[in-house]
Amino acid sequence: MKLLYKVEDRPPLGAGIVLALQHMLAAMGAIVAVPLVVGSAIGLSTGEMVILVNAALMVSGIVTIIQCKGVGPVGIRLPVVMGTSFTFVAISISIGLESGVSAIFGAALVGSFVMIIGSRFMPQIRKLFPPVVSGTVVVLIGLTILPVAVDWFAGAYVGQEEYGQLSNLMLGSLVLLVVIVLSQFGKGIVAAAAIVLGMLVGYLVAIALGVVDFSPIQEAQFFSLPEILPFGISFTISGIIGMSIAYLVTIMESTGDFLALSDATHTKLTGDKLSKGILCDGLGSALASTLGTTPFSSFSQNVGIVSITGVASRHVVALTGLIMLFAGLFPKIGALVVTIPSPVLGGAGIVMFAMIISSGIGILSKINFTKRNMLIIAVGVATGMAVTMRPDILNYLPDSVKVVFGSGITAGSLVALLLNIVLRVSKSDEAQCTEEKRECLEEMIKECDACAAVALEKEEANKAKIETTQ
Repeated sequence: MKLLYKVEDRPPLGAGIVLALQHMLAAMGAIVAVPLVVGSAIGLSTGEMVILVNAALMVSGIVTIIQCKGVGPVGIRLPVVMGTSFTFVAISISIGLESGVSAIFGAALVGSFVMIIGSRFMPQIRKLFPPVVSGTVVVLIGLTILPVAVDWFAGAYVGQEEYGQLSNLMLGSLVLLVVIVLSQFGKGIVAAAAIVLGMLVGYLVAIALGVVDFSPIQEAQFFSLPEILPFGISFTISGIIGMSIAYLVTIMESTGDFLALSDATHTKLTGDKLSKGILCDGLGSALASTLGTTPFSSFSQNVGIVSITGVASRHVVALTGLIMLFAGLFPKIGALVVTIPSPVLGGAGIVMFAMIISSGIGILSKINFTKRNMLIIAVGVATGMAVTMRPDILNYLPDSVKVVFGSGITAGSLVALLLNIVLRVSKSDEAQCTEEKRECLEEMIKECDACAAVALEKEEANKAKIETTQ
């Protein structure tokens, strides 16, 4: 896909702010969702959950800016939005119920060193991700998060009475239609801002229908400063082990996001860049633990925004980080975003998440579809989707194993990695690759000959015109 703004491009400030807002709108719901889920599950008061949410927004802003701009050896310098990770929800609730909220942040702080130390080995890990594996991982990212957008689109969670009500589907469909039309037929900033404009249309319609609840804005504080260790800190061995495993899973998931982003932004992901990105993840999670919120990782949904809008500027996403930082300092800003109805988010989310799948297919289109490669793709995707669609399959496994394989992205990626190592390229595969390369070369030669013939005809026609004129 042709990029409207490349990684190093700087759009005009006004356009940059609009483009940054659509990244924030896509991420804000997930950023505040994790602390709210964890806080409510372990019985925190409303005031304590406000601390979790404000800290999540502020840290998200800070870490996003560092990830995009880079500070020395920290930050991948690509358009990455950082936020609280759902990978840590289950282990955080388990630690909080068993040992109290302070133990969550102690375990998260110590566990973050898994990512910080692990970042030094990313050049070696990067070699384990040839296109057949990286393409499978990127496809899995899109497939496993697509159900989230579907639930948003339906306006509730499966089993709730309002799930799939006609009004929800119509509102989500309106946003989806506006995003498709603007991104396909719009020009310049209109096409680039298709997602935020589609959500704006949906939000205004929702207000007119009277389905927007403005009470969160009225209840939110106007200004709030972060606190250091607002819940205190304590350490438990079991909590640290559980968190460390979750961080290992996050390394895999973030690597997949960065691979997808490198493809969407047309940049090469070197081992050194990957190290800087994972190091930022680890340090960001350490900061989150210090300020009183759950660990961080990169956000997959924002990769979809880059893919559909063609805006790959890291400076735009750095502006997103700045806006989120202000949202943390001025909670009414974050509360405004929370008022956006789920179907509005779903209409945009379906496009964003599906575009990630398209990016993965694009990566896979570059490989030779030998029997070996097709097995790696098939079994990897099947494993990831099995865990995602039927998580109960892990019910009788130990909790430590569940943490690792509970993520469809991680389970499918590990299987694809293992198969890529175990399944050697056979002689028949090599012969097939050689034959495909030969056919491809012959096709290129034919195209070049055809182009040369056309050029020669044009040249002769021009000469004839000149002679006629003389």
